[in-house]
Amino acid sequence: MMSGRDPELNHDSDLGRELDAALETRKELGASYEAELVESFLAKVEQRIDATVDKRVRRQLAEQQMVIARGGRPAPGSGESHGPGAAFGLAALSLVLAIPLSAIAAAQTGLAGIFVCWAGIVGVNACYAGGKLFNRGARREDWD
Repeated sequence: MMSGRDPELNHDSDLGRELDAALETRKELGASYEAELVESFLAKVEQRIDATVDKRVRRQLAEQQMVIARGGRPAPGSGESHGPGAAFGLAALSLVLAIPLSAIAAAQTGLAGIFVCWAGIVGVNACYAGGKLFNRGARREDWD
């Protein structure tokens, strides 16, 4: 079942052997060393996870660099474009900040201050949304 060609499967079997060894050691040494054995095994698992994540990140960065080097554009969602999370974050932050800004504006200048405050909030959100629409239609090479 285990393929010698797939390194991921070999890592899994290595972890399985290490877990078996830790359990055997616990049986031999007793419960007094259980915490140390568990910590040791979890440290090995954490190292495996870190190594796997690092490898995947390096691979993805290398793929993006190759695409850019060949004159292509990075894939959508690769970091250059803002996802819906950024728009939601800006909207939520705008609403949270609108409360104290409105109170300050009302206390200082009354109704006119509230209108100016909300015009600024709407303007910031409109500029962000307009910038996203503009960036979709324009390509970076058009500006060079």
